[in-house]
Amino acid sequence: MSDEITFLDAISRALRDEMRADPRVFLIGEDLGRYGGAFRVTAGFLDEFGPGRVVDTPISESGFSGAAIGAAMAGLRPVVEFQFIDFIANAFNMIVNCAGTNHYRWGQKVPMVMRGPSGGRVSGSAFHSANPEAYFNRAPGLKIVYPGTVEDAYGLIRSAIRDDNPVLFFEHKYLYRRIKGTIATDAAPI
Repeated sequence: MSDEITFLDAISRALRDEMRADPRVFLIGEDLGRYGGAFRVTAGFLDEFGPGRVVDTPISESGFSGAAIGAAMAGLRPVVEFQFIDFIANAFNMIVNCAGTNHYRWGQKVPMVMRGPSGGRVSGSAFHSANPEAYFNRAPGLKIVYPGTVEDAYGLIRSAIRDDNPVLFFEHKYLYRRIKGTIATDAAPI
């Protein structure tokens, strides 16, 4: 077993492990590279993987989600990060009418993960405390994941990245630094 790590560290470690294991995996979103993301999940990734696999974008959730869908359909495995999951609403059409339905209606693989911090209790105000998973609950072709433990966060995001379907991966930010757990050094996806 490894030492105890936080929920946030488990997500970071899983992303790094999948990027090391599969060169098709890349990250795309706002401030991922130099800044390391709003909660520092991707801190150090730019130095390790370079700008071709850690893609900083303008503030355009619909644009970078659409780019990721195209990349997924071309055989890559993008992981889209929304700084705060509230802004996933700006990409709703891309996610529901393109990512989910392309796989669902004619079998086109769309292997991508859309992840980000959700939930309240962290003084995040009205624009940084949403739980929008219900908006997507009835959309065909989408999978929704919402882990509650360190072990689940690590294993489930690795499984989501390996899935050929689009996966929405919600991370309750209240858990990021509040819960800890261990991950076996040889832990595999769930």
